[in-house]
Amino acid sequence: MLNGIRQNNFLVIGRAGMDFFPDPPGTRTEDAVTFKSGLGGSSANIAAGICKFGGKVALVTRVSDDAIGRYCINQLRHYGVDTRHVHPVGAEFRNSLAVYESRVEQHQSVIYRNGAADFQMSIADVEAVDYPAYGALITAGTVFAAEPSRSAAFHAFDLARKAGLPIIFDVDYRPYSWPSPQVAEAVLSRAGALSDVIVGNDEEFGFMAGGIDLGLDKARALAGETATIVIYKMGEKGAITLHGGTEIRTGIYPVTALKPTGAGDSFMAGLMASLAAGYDLRDAVMRGSACAAITVSRPGCAPAMPDAAQLDTFLGQHPGPTDA
Repeated sequence: MLNGIRQNNFLVIGRAGMDFFPDPPGTRTEDAVTFKSGLGGSSANIAAGICKFGGKVALVTRVSDDAIGRYCINQLRHYGVDTRHVHPVGAEFRNSLAVYESRVEQHQSVIYRNGAADFQMSIADVEAVDYPAYGALITAGTVFAAEPSRSAAFHAFDLARKAGLPIIFDVDYRPYSWPSPQVAEAVLSRAGALSDVIVGNDEEFGFMAGGIDLGLDKARALAGETATIVIYKMGEKGAITLHGGTEIRTGIYPVTALKPTGAGDSFMAGLMASLAAGYDLRDAVMRGSACAAITVSRPGCAPAMPDAAQLDTFLGQHPGPTDA
């Protein structure tokens, strides 16, 4: 499994969107005069973050056939993401849009997902990919929230498995994208059971298990039955990484957060880039945690994610993580 990740050549499936955030930081959306824009969408953020560390990434998704879709493609290319499998879709389908504030207190995020273009990813889209050309597949849970994207993503899992690629799954449960909690629980649990690496927070594992107090048991069950690595994130309490019958408890790097968004995507990017670079699992998790800390302390998501030099500077200057 790690051999695939260490090829540092990833196939990422899922949405790319546009982010708007009021400027200067601290401004409420309703009071804003000026907004900045950036690349958004969980999968696109992960892809951009890995590219910042020098990895190779191709994204598979659909974008709207308009200026916003072209903006997303241009932004992906700006970060070095291979867009050969990013295709436009017309009619009334639109790219996702996130409007969020660079403040923690009374933070507001408004997500527009009506007629989302990325949910139009099809079986044909994922069958067009040359899976043996990549080392690993990464996706986030939103890709499973609607059809035809759901069936296409599960088909991509099958094709990746046949090609010998490990599957890395960020649970990334967003209730607003799903028709019902019951559907989400069943589908996300199915995706988790098919994955080699699963990353989620305590609420997400609790959701899949049917109760927040059952989340860690769910993570342990997945680690014992199907997955090679399961990372159970607990916010300011750190994380528990389950691998090979052991539990690795790690803390976080405290920072003064500018916003709560982008941490999970940056964690995944830093984790994958670090494993690809040969770091052991504990160090890779800690480097992912440091990436998350950097990202929440800056405006934007993809623009806020660090590169290798910025991460090394942060680690050299920070007093160190909290105790696990």
